[in-house]
Amino acid sequence: MKIKSINFVARGEVELQEIDLDPVLAPNEVLLKTVCTLVSPGTEFAFLNGVTNRGDDGIYPTTLGYSAVGIVLETGSAVTRVKAGDRCLCYHSFHRSYQKMPERDVVRIMDDKLPAEEAVFCVVGCMGFQGVRRCRPEFGESLMVMGLGLLGLFAIQTARLSGCFPVIGLDFHESRRKMALQLGADAAFSPDDPELKEKIMALTGNGCNSVIEVTGNPQAVVQGLKLTAPFGRVALVGCSRTLTQEIDFYNLVHRPGISVIGAHNMARPLDDRRPGVWTMPEDMATLLKFMSAGRLHSRPLINVITEPANAPAVYAKLFARDPDQLGAVFDWQNY
Repeated sequence: MKIKSINFVARGEVELQEIDLDPVLAPNEVLLKTVCTLVSPGTEFAFLNGVTNRGDDGIYPTTLGYSAVGIVLETGSAVTRVKAGDRCLCYHSFHRSYQKMPERDVVRIMDDKLPAEEAVFCVVGCMGFQGVRRCRPEFGESLMVMGLGLLGLFAIQTARLSGCFPVIGLDFHESRRKMALQLGADAAFSPDDPELKEKIMALTGNGCNSVIEVTGNPQAVVQGLKLTAPFGRVALVGCSRTLTQEIDFYNLVHRPGISVIGAHNMARPLDDRRPGVWTMPEDMATLLKFMSAGRLHSRPLINVITEPANAPAVYAKLFARDPDQLGAVFDWQNY
């Protein structure tokens, strides 16, 4: 079948193209008509810029996506959790008019009133939430989020829901710091604030009990370790694309007893959760419930909802590193 797909065709170049999709489903697969997709700014910028951390050569053409909402059209013979007509959240999907997904990567959206353009954020939201979960904060402990893009802003919200206090955000851009405060942070600072350490210590006493690093900047890891309390935890959520240099492990990790946790979103069990580590479908369903209850918010993060034909303009802003573009949603309903 012929479908539409947003493809990265060269460094900095994006096209809406027609491609073929094999409609034959494996027993565990689901075919969905896409309602909307969400741009994942960090990863998609890296691929659009031709820089990955996996040593890829010849990555173009490629199609990304991560986050989609779609309507189930057909299911494979072994699918049991969803049926035709169900509206679902799709993980590791694509910017395409139709999706073929493994059943384990789709979660039914139980609330029919929840707008698709809000629900779609629960995929990238899980990636920020993963950092909070992996730190396993106790009620009343301090937590700092480094990097206030989409993942960081969901980490801010879920940290507050987890009972953390104070919740602190770090970002160079004032607009993102203001957004963090709007979404529940108790304080937000610029990483280059000359009085940053003093301000953090004044709020926390002896440093942050948990630090969620979402920037992917190797030097941010060093700064985060310096602001972590003895016996604290640092969760590495952001994907660094270059090596991290000159970490004094003795003074920054070993001697203060700090735990450094790899919290990549793929570092999850596929089936059975364990304490502090849930499956992706479980986390997606959890965030959907909190969003339906009005306790988790994505509407303020949406900068643009547009047709896929406008993808080149959307990605041009991303490629220019426009800090004010947080949530860009493609509406596929007419494709």
